[in-house]
Amino acid sequence: MTERTDHIEIPDRYRYAVIPHIMVDDAATAIDFYQRAFGAREDFRIDAPGGGILPAEITIGRSTLMLGDASVDEAEAASFAAPTSLGGGTSVTLHVFVPDVDSLAERAEAAGAEILQPPKDMFHGDRTVILKDPSGHMWVFLTHVEDVSQEELRRRLATAG
Repeated sequence: MTERTDHIEIPDRYRYAVIPHIMVDDAATAIDFYQRAFGAREDFRIDAPGGGILPAEITIGRSTLMLGDASVDEAEAASFAAPTSLGGGTSVTLHVFVPDVDSLAERAEAAGAEILQPPKDMFHGDRTVILKDPSGHMWVFLTHVEDVSQEELRRRLATAG
């Protein structure tokens, strides 16, 4: 039988989530952008011995995100890559619910984000904006507008096509 200790095995902020860890070419600049564009709060950062950031953790709304410099020796050894090194593409899109997607979109665009889909009400019941940040990561920000049943969702999809 394993003896229990007093420490919490999984911190509350990680209990019900997969925490994305994105890699960028300049983590300090990316953190500054996320603060200006998305209202992010920097929770911590660990500087790499030779410069750069190993991981940093930020919070956007209620969502936690980790990021680091892809060019740091430890990251390079594990073959992490920033979207810029992949020809600008990425296989991950980050979804974050926020209270006001319209004001976030305005702030993000002013800070340098590329708006790929302006905010609009979507069939799934969320007002949504899709954007690309200066590091090349894709983001979908949503504000929940209405609850949509599975039946209504299917009906809306059928009539949207």
